Amino acid sequence: MSKNILKFLSRHKFAAFIIILLLGGGGYYGYQYLRGGEEEIRYVLAAVEKGTLTSAVSGSGQVSVSNQVDIKSRVSGDIVRVNAKNGQEVKDGTLLAQIDAKDAQKTVRDAETALETAKLSLEKLKEPPDALTLLQTQNSLTAAKDNLAKLKLSQEIDYQKTQETKQKAEDDLKKAYDDGFNTVANAFLDLANVMTGLNDILYGTTLSGKGQWNVDFYADSAKLYDEKKAFQYRQESHDGYQTARAAYDTNFSDYKAASRFSETSVIESLINETYETTKSIAEAIKNTNTLIQFYEDNLTEHNLKPPALADTHLSSLNSYTGKTNTQLLNLLSIKRTIQTDKEAIVNAERDLKEMDQNNPLDLTAAGQSIKEKEESLRKLQAGAEALDIRTQELAVKQRENTLLDAKEKLADYSVKALFDGVVAKVNIKKGDTVSANAVIATLITKQRVAEISLNEVDAAKAKIGQKATLTFDAVPDLSISGEAAEIDAIGTVSQGVVSYIVKITFDTQDERVKPGMSVSANIITDVKTDALMVPNSAVKAQENASFVEVPDEEARAEGEAKTTGVILTKSPRRQQVEVSISNDDFTEIISGLKEGDVIITRTVQPNSSSTAQTQTSTFRIPGLPGGGGGRQ
Repeated sequence: MSKNILKFLSRHKFAAFIIILLLGGGGYYGYQYLRGGEEEIRYVLAAVEKGTLTSAVSGSGQVSVSNQVDIKSRVSGDIVRVNAKNGQEVKDGTLLAQIDAKDAQKTVRDAETALETAKLSLEKLKEPPDALTLLQTQNSLTAAKDNLAKLKLSQEIDYQKTQETKQKAEDDLKKAYDDGFNTVANAFLDLANVMTGLNDILYGTTLSGKGQWNVDFYADSAKLYDEKKAFQYRQESHDGYQTARAAYDTNFSDYKAASRFSETSVIESLINETYETTKSIAEAIKNTNTLIQFYEDNLTEHNLKPPALADTHLSSLNSYTGKTNTQLLNLLSIKRTIQTDKEAIVNAERDLKEMDQNNPLDLTAAGQSIKEKEESLRKLQAGAEALDIRTQELAVKQRENTLLDAKEKLADYSVKALFDGVVAKVNIKKGDTVSANAVIATLITKQRVAEISLNEVDAAKAKIGQKATLTFDAVPDLSISGEAAEIDAIGTVSQGVVSYIVKITFDTQDERVKPGMSVSANIITDVKTDALMVPNSAVKAQENASFVEVPDEEARAEGEAKTTGVILTKSPRRQQVEVSISNDDFTEIISGLKEGDVIITRTVQPNSSSTAQTQTSTFRIPGLPGGGGGRQ
């Protein structure tokens, strides 16, 4: 194998030279690498400082060629005046158009009135009480005390009257039960005769003389003319009587078992039962009267004279009807009297219960009213308290702010030029109705406008009115301040990337800046003064948490510790922090650190440069396989 190597070297002298050079260089760098392992890691330190932290978004674009800005309305309404025309040169603040501002003017007037009212209230509050107000307050307190005394007296009188009403109702109810029993007794005096007479009329045999019931005689005689009705009336008369008889017998039995000293429930039940019994008897009388009348009507219709006994029966039935109607009226009257007296007792008891509940509350309320009047009098005599004055002063301030807001809103109805320039186009005329953000006119500016492209993340942070710093590739030593004047409402999509155009007006003009020149802009989105700041390289993140590394020993961020770093005897520890805004250099720390704390901004690994050189020294040697050697 050694012979093959020598043979190869003799044939390829140049390649052999390169190989020997590489082996020597590799040995040297390997020695340096092994030696470097003995060196230690160095840590660059810095101290946490307070300062002003400016956050900005950056973008690039071109100086606008058209130098024009659309003047938009901030409110909606009807155009009542147009003061601009195409080609007209205007100054900053020139009125271009006027939108109907009647409602806004009314809001301003109302705010002025409210402010004046608040000021008058404040002046009145600071003034000592006048004699009339003091007298009125004293009279109000006296009236409240009188009302309490009257309330107590009226409550006592009303309570006593209600008790008397209840007692009277109870006495009336007791008498009604006595009268009810008497009414039942009187009813049975008549009902006994009525039932006897009704029985004789229906089941006597005086008409036929052959032992036939009168009811059957009437029915048999009438069926010659109308058998169906005759049978119907006969059955109704019979059934009606039997029903009345059964009710009467039961009712009479209950009546005999009761007395005027029975329980009120027994007497009331007896009254109701007698009333229903009387109704049944009255129905039976009516049915019997219908049968006999039907009988006589048929005879008369056929020119036959009814027997005199039939007329006698009808006369008796009419008398019975009068008696039952009278008893029904008496019984119904006593029923209603009992019900009325019971309701009066219930109402009186309810009123007494409500008085027991409400009277103490009313007295408490009246007593509280006296305390309030006494406190009002005390405050009036003592004058306005500092807290009340301060409250009213705040109310005045609030009304002033409301008036200021109303005036600012009113100003929005006047569309004015934002800068000196020339009106390129007027898009409205008098009488038009415009919406908010409608383009009123296009104004060509004398100053330059930078059109900057921002990605969607940065565009969300940019706002109209933010300050910006502009630089130009063509004029490296020039930096101009400006202000964001317009931001696209709709982004432009190109190759899946959304961008927004921001127009930035120049605060100063420079003749070296020409339309079409490239421009870069830093738009200041946030500025925090007295912010606690650390270099961005010091902040690290892991699992949605931010932290910095701090020395776990005494260390100072001075001298070479801030440049080449220092060697620590202990491993640094992690300190979790909460971060806020940041820029290209620094990050604001909200919590976790304090001013003066020493932190690690970066770590210097030993022999990092030689490692980099070793990594970049690999190349291919012509005529040899692989990256730097091989076998033939």
